[in-house]
Amino acid sequence: MHTRKPINIPVVAAAAQQDPANDSNCSGNEMVALMVLGDSMAPEFVEGEILVIEMGAPATDGAFVVGTANGEFIFRQLMRDAQGGWRLHALNPAYPDIAIPGLDEIKGVVTHKKKPGSRKSVKYYGAQAAH
Repeated sequence: MHTRKPINIPVVAAAAQQDPANDSNCSGNEMVALMVLGDSMAPEFVEGEILVIEMGAPATDGAFVVGTANGEFIFRQLMRDAQGGWRLHALNPAYPDIAIPGLDEIKGVVTHKKKPGSRKSVKYYGAQAAH
């Protein structure tokens, strides 16, 4: 049985483009790709899937987001709580919700996901699905 070794991919900032109108997405925000690790967002997101995230996009209730909590980046669903505040919600009930002080903690919004090695496995989320 052949096992695949993980590949270390460095994360570096891309050079700013001179003309944001030439960006490939509608808003001109930077797009990044991240791999799902762990099972906190199962069953919708499973380990190994690739997420495309629009950094700086406006986040809305129910959106899948990358935010910060306790000084670390975290992938969760953004939810309003009963008091009108915000929390980061894991789809897997084994993980607790995390209260956040506000939307400044949200760094990017998931626009779509893809299973590696499959051309037809793309699923879109939110307003990006309309593009």
